[in-house]
Amino acid sequence: MDSSANETTHEFPPYFKVYKDGRVERYGVHDHFPTGLDPKTQVQSKDVVVSSDSGVSARLFLPNINGPHHKLPLVVHYHGGAFCVGSPFIKPFHNFLLSLASAAHAVVISVAYRLAPEHPLPTAHQDSWAALQWIATHSNGQGPDPWLNEYADFGRVFLAGESAGANIAHYVAVQAGATGLAGPNILGAGFSDPLLYPEVDPNLPSMAGAKVLVCVAEKDSLRDIGLAYSEGLSKSGWGGTVSVFETEGEGHGFFLLNPSSQKVEPLIKAMVDFINQD
Repeated sequence: MDSSANETTHEFPPYFKVYKDGRVERYGVHDHFPTGLDPKTQVQSKDVVVSSDSGVSARLFLPNINGPHHKLPLVVHYHGGAFCVGSPFIKPFHNFLLSLASAAHAVVISVAYRLAPEHPLPTAHQDSWAALQWIATHSNGQGPDPWLNEYADFGRVFLAGESAGANIAHYVAVQAGATGLAGPNILGAGFSDPLLYPEVDPNLPSMAGAKVLVCVAEKDSLRDIGLAYSEGLSKSGWGGTVSVFETEGEGHGFFLLNPSSQKVEPLIKAMVDFINQD
């Protein structure tokens, strides 16, 4: 047995390391969190296949439906994790999205795009754009998933993401606007701790949506980039409105890393108000 196979060639803590034989090992791997009915919020969740060819899938969250049937806002979410870790199938993201679906009374779908380094960029962006196109096939009520067909209001679609996921959500919003994606009416996008440089995107004025919410945290090293993004977007020629919500005393991704923080609820409320305001 070649002992050199266990030698590492690259290490990128806290994300992953690469062995000499090409294997990739991620640090701090989370167990797959099960779907089903959450007894506290009554939110249901399930996993769906977006593309059998690429293997891309997603997790769907459906809030408790009371009274007469009516359509609910649809939030399309892209998770963070430096494009190389993270998943909607792990507890931190699952619980946050479950809380968002319950509080906003919205259908939430989070895309499990393929990760680097096994799938180098821009694979994550391409998978995420393809996922939105798949989601759009449900806008006439004839798509492959019954929850999206029956409960999602494609006249009220929002894109969302944190960190790397905010970068992806921005890209998808620009693609949707530039190509005139048929079906979903994207009203807005919410970006948490975004890593974005809008001034370099020539298609930015075409970005879909009429409003953007940028959420930053006071102690986050990406805070200034998020604020610069909001300022750059305001000056870009894009015709929508930009608002900023800042959480004091917290760092990057605190709502995932420290979900018991008292600052999480105000952040979710800001997102809920953004989704549900007229």
